[in-house]
Amino acid sequence: MQLSALKTLATAERRIVDLFAEDANRAGSFSVSSKDMLFDYSKTQIDEDVRVALLQLCEEAGLATQRDAMFAGKKINETEGRAVLHTALRNLDGGPIEVDGQDVMPGVLGTLHRMRVFAEEVRGGAIAGAGGSFTDVVNIGIGGSDLGPVMATHALAPYHDGPRVHYVSNVDGAHIADTLRQLDPTRTLVIVASKTFTTTETMTNARTARAWMSEGGGDPSRQFAALSSALDKTQAFGIPEAHVFGFADWVGGRYSVWGPVGLPVMIAVGSNAFDAFLRGGQAMDLHFRSADWGENMPVILALVGIWHRQVLGYTSRAVLPYDQRLLRLPAYFQQLEMESNGKSVAMDGSTLTVPSGPVVWGEPGTNGQHAFYQLIHQGTDVIPCEFMVAAEGHEPELIRHHRLLLANCLAQSEALMRGRSLDEARERMAEKGLDGDELDRQARHRVFPGNRPSTTLMYPKLTPFVLGQIIALYEHRVFVEGVLLGINSFDQWGVELGKELANSLGPVVDGVASAEDKDGSTAALVAYALKHRD
Repeated sequence: MQLSALKTLATAERRIVDLFAEDANRAGSFSVSSKDMLFDYSKTQIDEDVRVALLQLCEEAGLATQRDAMFAGKKINETEGRAVLHTALRNLDGGPIEVDGQDVMPGVLGTLHRMRVFAEEVRGGAIAGAGGSFTDVVNIGIGGSDLGPVMATHALAPYHDGPRVHYVSNVDGAHIADTLRQLDPTRTLVIVASKTFTTTETMTNARTARAWMSEGGGDPSRQFAALSSALDKTQAFGIPEAHVFGFADWVGGRYSVWGPVGLPVMIAVGSNAFDAFLRGGQAMDLHFRSADWGENMPVILALVGIWHRQVLGYTSRAVLPYDQRLLRLPAYFQQLEMESNGKSVAMDGSTLTVPSGPVVWGEPGTNGQHAFYQLIHQGTDVIPCEFMVAAEGHEPELIRHHRLLLANCLAQSEALMRGRSLDEARERMAEKGLDGDELDRQARHRVFPGNRPSTTLMYPKLTPFVLGQIIALYEHRVFVEGVLLGINSFDQWGVELGKELANSLGPVVDGVASAEDKDGSTAALVAYALKHRD
């Protein structure tokens, strides 16, 4: 069945509450689980006929073949001629994985061992700065070299027992200035994350950090590390080879937190907790590879996304973690999905005939309830919501807080589904003593359309293992959606043009080259900047 044919099953008028009335066991029938994690998609308009049709897409697209090819190290990233093997970074118990006839696992496990040794020596003081053991770590990266580790560091705050970890990504000087201002240059470790060691923003910040450290009495030759495969460049920068951790081109930036890019996380929480994170990802890999499509959590999550975006035409998706420590997760998933599936060309080079990925955005609950939920509940656009929440928090002395958090999460998904009718709103206004035209006017402002879909991912507690499950779940979701859409989820040519133009504009903004070959708007903006420069 083609995606276009699925539209015949889409009835916007069909109310989700009626599906529950028709099936007393709907919540159980439209949920899947993996390792104590539960994904409930019953609060959507997907019924049994729709589910059967969606699952048929997996067979028609050859999903099993594509999945197996990815795990086997085949070069499924066809436009770049690369394998896609971030899963190898968490293949702690698996067998050999070959790329171009060579088993990559000895290298993966060897690098992981070096990371463990380095992290524990930093944490224990065996590796130290000019002023003594490290109190702080500054990770300098951008994109996947920043979003992944910063997300994981926030998420695993209860497990922090190492140096404080800070992140600098923006080339805006304010970011690094504000970060370094509070630190001791003699007791700070700087990690530079750039596979090629040429990323403009990252290297600009790295040079600034090196100058700050040298001027403040620190020793960059002891206090810098690199996450890079460009040994010649890291050596030229002054970083000893023992402090350099490389990774292959079959690990994409937005999928790299499992390997050397996760080093700052390992330093913060320790190698044992980081291993648990990897094992959570590995557990989801095993589930993805073995579960039937109808019970396969990444597949079902992907099919829900396909149903909402490509079939029903909803253009955005809200990721709403009811967990303050997951505050960077929506941004992480935003890159994961939008950089992967924001394409308009199919794998064979033809123009895509269906919409590609949605706009992904969100904030933690309950903060979002006091910001944008108004639009989600009563706005003119339907925005599918993806809630996630733990059954238990990390602070037993604050159990009342967590129960209130959980109640809010569940209430929001119920309210989105149920809504409030005009008759119900009128009854409420009548109870307040209103009547006539004023009652009707006020009631209309209090109508909630309802029938707005949501899913809920619940887990026992946000542990390193569970975080690994969640990240791998969404990685595989993106992969499945890409296969069903017939696109390459693992290149990102859309970021290249802006980089090229920025390089050409550098001399123009510096005032040493003319803007005469630029469009009128760009030339005028450059002129304004030069005029108002100190």
